[in-house]
Amino acid sequence: MAVALVVHRVADYDAWRKVYDSVADMQKEGGVTQESVHRMVDDPNNILVIHHFNDVETAKAFFGREDLRDALQRSGVQGEPRVELFE
Repeated sequence: MAVALVVHRVADYDAWRKVYDSVADMQKEGGVTQESVHRMVDDPNNILVIHHFNDVETAKAFFGREDLRDALQRSGVQGEPRVELFE
């Protein structure tokens, strides 16, 4: 099993969340088996997303997807997301 922690800042959480929710099928297709979203207590536009995958290779392939990059851009992510993979 692999776990991905993704940390990023967004311009507007509600706008980001609409795009995030709209790509649920992309997540399933990309191998996400479980997901959760968390907001920083003192900064609600600072987001932590946790995705679970069956293996690291699937996780790496998911984060390399062009349609994922497009969704990040549309959702108002500011800067480059920090993605950390764990086994």
